[in-house]
Amino acid sequence: MLGKLMGKLFGGGSGGAAAAPAQAVEYKGYEILAEPMSNGGQFNVAGVIRKSFPDGAKEHRFIRADTHGSRDDAAGHSVQKAQQLIDEQGDRLFR
Repeated sequence: MLGKLMGKLFGGGSGGAAAAPAQAVEYKGYEILAEPMSNGGQFNVAGVIRKSFPDGAKEHRFIRADTHGSRDDAAGHSVQKAQQLIDEQGDRLFR
């Protein structure tokens, strides 16, 4: 039982928690954190886009319906999706 609880606390549960802390990727002045979400044996594309402004840091969270069989594949696609969002919307993401 303790192992099951520890697994849930550190990302082994099915609540969408990440298995490991996301590595930040810098892109055009933005910081991207891929945070794939576990979903029935698959992983949804998800993440956070952050940027610092004079009045403080802002972030935009996103979740997509796209799924992948591995967390690494979903993380790679999450970074690509974030880059696409940045290219298309830029700072409008934070409105």
